[in-house]
Formats: sequence, structure tokens, C-alpha cells
Amino acid sequence: MPNKKVFVSGCYDLLHSGHVEFFMQASGYGDLYVGIGSDETYLEYKHRKPMFPQEERLFMVKSVRYVKDAYINAGRGVIDFLPTLDIVRPDIFVVNAEGGSDEKRRICRERGIQYIELQRTPHEGLQARSSSSLKAALGAASESREEGIPTRIDIAGTWIDQPYVSVYHPGWAITISVEPTFEVRDRCGLSTSTRNAIKKIWPVKLPKMDPEMLARLVFCFENNPEREAGHISGAQDAIGICVPGLARHYYDNGFWPKKIENTTDEMTLRFLETHLALIPLRPRRKGCSVVEGKDITTKKVEALADAAERCWASIMSRDLAGFASSYRDSFEAQVAMFPGMVDPFVDSQPCPEASLRSDIEHWSSMPGVLAWKLAGAGGGGYLVLVVEDSAEFCNENESAGATPVCIRR
Repeated sequence: MPNKKVFVSGCYDLLHSGHVEFFMQASGYGDLYVGIGSDETYLEYKHRKPMFPQEERLFMVKSVRYVKDAYINAGRGVIDFLPTLDIVRPDIFVVNAEGGSDEKRRICRERGIQYIELQRTPHEGLQARSSSSLKAALGAASESREEGIPTRIDIAGTWIDQPYVSVYHPGWAITISVEPTFEVRDRCGLSTSTRNAIKKIWPVKLPKMDPEMLARLVFCFENNPEREAGHISGAQDAIGICVPGLARHYYDNGFWPKKIENTTDEMTLRFLETHLALIPLRPRRKGCSVVEGKDITTKKVEALADAAERCWASIMSRDLAGFASSYRDSFEAQVAMFPGMVDPFVDSQPCPEASLRSDIEHWSSMPGVLAWKLAGAGGGGYLVLVVEDSAEFCNENESAGATPVCIRR
């Protein structure tokens, strides 16, 4: 009589003795088959890339002598293993006790699969291991890592955090705090000046404290009255970095907003991650000015504030068409006031070769692109696109540096 088929599923990044012990215990019920979470699924749920790519994790798991065979799960989400389950057709599904769920029990019951939960126990004589504890230890051991400092992307309402804009009409700026899963280049519209100021105080990561108070501290530190810079950095930079998830902040003729609201609702943040992509452009040129030639009027600021209001409502309802439309309207309102965002002056002179119009025309006409804006004050840096499917778009345009967005929870 053939052995029963046993199935387990997980990511198995940083493969360790705890995983091997689990495989050994599960293989005691029959021939063991393993489903492995894809890189895409890992990024979606862990909000960072795995230490080892899926092909390498597959190779390592297959090399464990207790494993009969292994597959990369083709599904998405918490139950990404369903396609693999239908390939293997196991008799038994084994999970660690903390990995059990009513959903998995239901799936097994519907398919006539025996469901078994195992307690996590270390192999005799060995220390208990988990991926989270190993990553925490690695993080603590790293004394010079800078990738823990987030950055921010401005979604709508940019410039209204400057009093000389909001004096015409109050309104919201909308930002997301972003995990730096990519190289954050200077002079590229992702608030690197504020991020670099933070590194002077906290080189590795942000301290655990009230996010709004943290943003106030960063804003005051960056805008030291004795510094040489002749302008006040907008508060949306500090707030966008320090306040997790999606935030909006209301400005009314002041440097600091009247109120701040934010959400870390998982479905809302996933909606944004599914539809945002970054395209690297050349950095803002030395001597570049995006404020020369500005034309700020009440009507134009009202259009900016209205677009930001609609943008927030569309994101909250996860309305992609509404999000794309209001996102474009916000950018067009910005450029109407600050045409230098797209056609910057360099050394106080018009500079046609610094124009970003050709970049915008190229990417805005790409299949799957619904809306676009330049990051930050523009003049170069990144084009932030609203797309139908970020993972698909970034995969198809990987050679151009297209990058998905991972929002900090």
C-alpha cells in the first residue's frame, strides 16, 4: 500500500532547524510535499522582500531529506497554496499550531483531507528557532543599517503645506510612509533631505513613540532657525515619513497642519500597493528651481484642495477610476501653479533640456497606466504612476527600473 501524501506550506525564508524539525515531524505521517510562498506573496504580507528569492528557497527545501518534493505556490494571499494542494492531492495537511485557522480546516474538510496541528518544538538538544527571532537578532546585530528609515510619497495636495499656498484656500495634503525596499536617491522628490536629517539623530530606525510627536521633532530639527537654507521644509515631509500608512494633514495658512488623520487599514493599503509604481528619472539638476514662474491664485488652490478631497474619498472606497482621475487632477493643479515642476529653470534661466515632458508623455501612454505625477516638487526624480496592476507593470518594465511601493504599517 503506497504511503499517504502529506502537505505543508510556508515561506521558509532563512531556513533553520525549526523548519527542519517541522518537516521531520510532518514526514512521520507519510511522503512530505511542501508548498512555498512566492516572492510576490511574501512581499504582499511581510511588506518587504524575502532574504532569499523563491528559486533559492525552493532549492533549499527540496534538499532537506525529509521532503519528497516542493513547489512554488501559484496562488495569492493567505491561502496561496490552493493550486499546489490541487496538484499534490494530499491525504493529510499539517500545520504548526500558530499557523492553524478555521479557513484551513474548512478547505481540508471540503476536500476530504485530514487536518493535523503540531506544536512548535525544537529538536532535542537544540535551541528553539523562528524566522522572526532570527531576523530580529540580525537587525539588532547590524549597527550601520540605514534601510530602516522610511521615506514618503506625496499622493495629492502637494504644495498646500506651504503657507504662501494655503493662504489662498485651506486643504489636505495626502502622503504615504514607504518602506525603502529600493535605493532612495537624493534630489528625487522622496523627501530625502528630511530623511537625511532624521539619520543624523536616529541612524538606524525611527524610535518608537507617538508618530505625530515624532514628526514635530523632525520638523523642528530640520528647520533649525540658524541653518543656512532660506526656506522652511514643508511639514508634509516629516509627517509623511513618521506617520505610518496613509495620512492626510489639513493646512490653513500655517506651517503645521490643523489636524492629521491616518489609516493603516490593510485592504486600503493593499489597494494602493496594487496600483502604484515608481519610475526613476534623472535627479533634479543642480541649480534647478521649480518655483520660478509660479502662478498661485485662489481658483488654482481650490482646484488642488478639491482634487485632494476626492482622492482621499476614492482611496477610502477603493475606487480605482476615481483615484486615478483625482490623482491626475491634483497633479494638473500643482503644475498650473508651479509649471517649473515639469519645465524647471536652471540657474534662473529656462532650460528646455531639463524638461520632463517627454518622460511624462512616454510613461503616460504605456499600457496599464491610468494616472501620473512627479514625486515631491518635481524637476526630476521619480514619476509615480497609478496603474492597473503594479506587480505586472513592474515586471514588464523591470529594465526601466519600475518599482512597486511597499507602505509602512
